[in-house]
Amino acid sequence: MSLRLRPLSREEHLAFIKSRPSVSFLQCPSWADVKTEWSSESIGWVDSAGNVVGAGLVLFRQVPKMKWYLAYLPEGPVIDWERGDVRDWLDPMIEHLKKRGAFAVKMGPPIVTRKWEADTIKKAIRDKSAKRLRDVPADYTNPRALEVAGQLRTMGWLQDDTDDTGFGDVQPRYVFQVPLAGRSIEEIHADMNQLWRRNIKKAMKAGVEVVLGDYEDIPAFHELYVVTAKRDGFTPRPLGYFQRMWKAMKAEDPNRIRLYFAEHEDDVLAAATMVTVGNHVWYSYGASANHKREVRPSNAMQWKMLRDAYSLGASVYDLRGISSTLDENDKLFGLIQFKVGTGGQAVEYLGEWDYPINKLMYKAFELYMSRR
Repeated sequence: MSLRLRPLSREEHLAFIKSRPSVSFLQCPSWADVKTEWSSESIGWVDSAGNVVGAGLVLFRQVPKMKWYLAYLPEGPVIDWERGDVRDWLDPMIEHLKKRGAFAVKMGPPIVTRKWEADTIKKAIRDKSAKRLRDVPADYTNPRALEVAGQLRTMGWLQDDTDDTGFGDVQPRYVFQVPLAGRSIEEIHADMNQLWRRNIKKAMKAGVEVVLGDYEDIPAFHELYVVTAKRDGFTPRPLGYFQRMWKAMKAEDPNRIRLYFAEHEDDVLAAATMVTVGNHVWYSYGASANHKREVRPSNAMQWKMLRDAYSLGASVYDLRGISSTLDENDKLFGLIQFKVGTGGQAVEYLGEWDYPINKLMYKAFELYMSRR
């Protein structure tokens, strides 16, 4: 296969994305506008006829006080991962990024490795037959993923498998998704577990209302998000990050991002952002209050978002990251416990891979990161 790699204009990049059924929002040009601490470039693979047949958003992070860059393609690049030798695609990318001053390349091939249905996961938890998802026989395994992993290792790409939580990468390796294509909304509701259906009904009976917000409502979202961060023990992103995200995504596509609020008696109890690219819809950032949790605002909000995704013609509603733990005593267990109730499926991706162009610099960078 004869492929040439060249920079793409923003318009070319967006046109390619629109030609695909779905692309991660982290590979859209607007994501570079959100990540202002990184520089960026859109790159494209062109065939012998001059057609753009692949694209990638590359984020560049400069090493402090040096001329070297880490080149990062979150959940990308968007190429034909399903056939042939990935070397045909990745060799010209590495060469291009080397010329740009990259000492290493990090990427996250958007290839599904395995899937576990909700019933399979619930049975494993109930029977206490496994501590991690990877120890549960999958309902679906993609042989191509194993083939690609082998090709990457042969080329010199590296993967860190020391963290088995699923959060060892920058982006989550395990996500939870609700398939929507070919199903009625009644079937989707019926496939939720009894607790989820009861909580949705409880929220409706209590008078919880789910409404859409706009740019001026982002401070209210952020206020709730800071409460969530304090409760769950993570560092919150600043208000400006979400304002920038809203403006960048809306400028790219008016339907790219939505903001939801669950309200009860003039109290804002839960909030979330929802992102759409093609037929894929993501629940991206969520927040909830510490009070009135008994009226189940988060369940009401997720059900509204899921129904809206269905109305938009989405094929999947993606609840994003989960941990791989099935241990009820693990502090990360709540992530999968909440999401498995939707009746969807846990999905494992191939994970993130590094290619050291300058091996000495790469080792020094790893050491620097480990000490931060």
